[in-house]
Amino acid sequence: MPNRTPLYDEHIADGGKMVDFAGWQMPINYGSQIEEHNNVRHDAGMFDVSHMTVVDLTGARTREFLRHLLANNVDRLQVSGKALYSCMLNENGGVIDDLIVYFIRDDYFRMVVNAGTSAKDLAWLEQQSVDFSVTVTERPELAMIAIQGPNARARTLPLLSDTTRAAAGELQPFFGLFDGDWFIARTGYTGEDGFEIYAPVGIAPRIWDALLVEGVGRGLVPAGLAARDTLRLEAGMALYGQDIDETTTPLEADLGWIVKLEQGEFIGRDCLLRQSREGVARKLIGFEMRGRAIARHGYAVFSDGREIGRVTSGSYAPFLEKNIGLAYLPVDMSEPGSEFEVQIRNRREIAVVVSTPFYKRSR
Repeated sequence: MPNRTPLYDEHIADGGKMVDFAGWQMPINYGSQIEEHNNVRHDAGMFDVSHMTVVDLTGARTREFLRHLLANNVDRLQVSGKALYSCMLNENGGVIDDLIVYFIRDDYFRMVVNAGTSAKDLAWLEQQSVDFSVTVTERPELAMIAIQGPNARARTLPLLSDTTRAAAGELQPFFGLFDGDWFIARTGYTGEDGFEIYAPVGIAPRIWDALLVEGVGRGLVPAGLAARDTLRLEAGMALYGQDIDETTTPLEADLGWIVKLEQGEFIGRDCLLRQSREGVARKLIGFEMRGRAIARHGYAVFSDGREIGRVTSGSYAPFLEKNIGLAYLPVDMSEPGSEFEVQIRNRREIAVVVSTPFYKRSR
């Protein structure tokens, strides 16, 4: 039976259409996916992301452990609350998962991993942590609510304590802070500004309901998985299990900016070092459809009558009003302006490579 987040009853009361996602009952939408998407782009919306897994890593050698584990350099995390996006890799450089890690103090880091990979991730963390005497603690008692959009912070700050409100208002992107049992981070997965709130499951429904009240008449409404997916796609953000997995490396997935080869040895480094010297054969690119057809995950991609890849993500982009997608193409076809064909039912439709992100918010 699928798991339910602490906000399941709220989703039902709010008219959420529930679906099975990575073993969890989650709202796909509350009515109109397009309205939910554009509400986040224009104002603010909120998402239940309690299916994500929070893991605390503690021990004197935790930083050393994370140097060994992650492709990005955790030595960049020197100020308490600072966050880093990275990948855990296997020995072949394949992506076990992409994640965010927060520095709390030298013997305490917090990691957030994907719902669909949590069991695999926890097993990998336990296996790799033994030599470093690091304690791996899953935190299922924490719920997560993301508030995203240009007005998200203004909607969220009134809910915080007087002592935390001022500090949260000054919080820089990719930083987090504690407010008692709460942890508030200026992070997200939509391409917009906003907060992610980690709070005890027992009070999560009250936070959700308070956000609804705070948003009455001003646009703060719940948004489901469908809007979250199109928002992240417009922002050019990879989805684990579609755009990246254990058969893809960060250099192939256009995530070279999170690979810090100069930091020294880490799992998968030898493969990435070789790819950086020799180049990769394929690259994850963004594309737009020339016509009105929509490319979907798994559709075959052709050039000169030869199949050259598959669409990894594809959708109508509600804010951009275009049909966009991601696909792996041979490197010699990965430059913006290159054209190829996508097999859509019984026809091949023209697509053109474009730069990503498709959408970038004004700051």
